[in-house]
Amino acid sequence: MNENLPFNLEGCVNWEGEALASKNLLYIRGMEEKVRKGGHSISVLHVHLVWCTKYRYDVLRGDVQLRRRDLLRQTCDVLDVSILKGVVSKEHIQLQVSYPSSLSVKDLVRRLKGRSAKKLLEEFP
Repeated sequence: MNENLPFNLEGCVNWEGEALASKNLLYIRGMEEKVRKGGHSISVLHVHLVWCTKYRYDVLRGDVQLRRRDLLRQTCDVLDVSILKGVVSKEHIQLQVSYPSSLSVKDLVRRLKGRSAKKLLEEFP
């Protein structure tokens, strides 16, 4: 475990499917700002989301880990959410996303966690 990081990176996979080293913690898709324009507003909304498995069990490994990443990508595409950085570890998930102002953080998290959990339970009983 790296002394600079509060968690272990062993078994982590970035959004390209590559194993992470401690110096390459998060995959950066593009740091250019995407300004979202509405009828009466202009916004740039970013949020950093982190959630872990129950009791921090190491269940996000192998095919489950890769399928979870793919499901999160698909859900973000449908919701018009851009993933700026992300990591799917063996016991937690970190995402930094840019989302539209029409979507609340609560609804974003509900849709990300709900859809992927339902699909994973169907595919990996």
